[in-house]
Amino acid sequence: MEFTQQNANTNTIISIDESSISLSHVKLKKPCFVSATSSKEIPTVDINEIGKEFLFPLITKDSVDLLIIGTGDSPKFLSPKQQIELSNIGLGLECMNNTSACSSFNLLLGDLRKVGLLLL
Repeated sequence: MEFTQQNANTNTIISIDESSISLSHVKLKKPCFVSATSSKEIPTVDINEIGKEFLFPLITKDSVDLLIIGTGDSPKFLSPKQQIELSNIGLGLECMNNTSACSSFNLLLGDLRKVGLLLL
């Protein structure tokens, strides 16, 4: 799927397919993490393994306060325990399918929000 919103100063998502996403300047294999100024491929992770120890090195570079998690073709959700743990460090969370996650990320990034995207 291709996206049309672009901003040369940020990591805007241009397109997404089964195994990768294309940003305005680089193509990443999934799983990956993207924020306003950083992007990187990450080791394969199961949604049940997502916690503050896993996320802390990713979200601190841009001071992310909202994390969107793309969980594939259909939405999967964090457990209540995971949600509480991440809420306690001041991180808002949204889980959705990858296409919706990428669209939401681009929209919030365009609004200059401190948003991060984790695509599993």
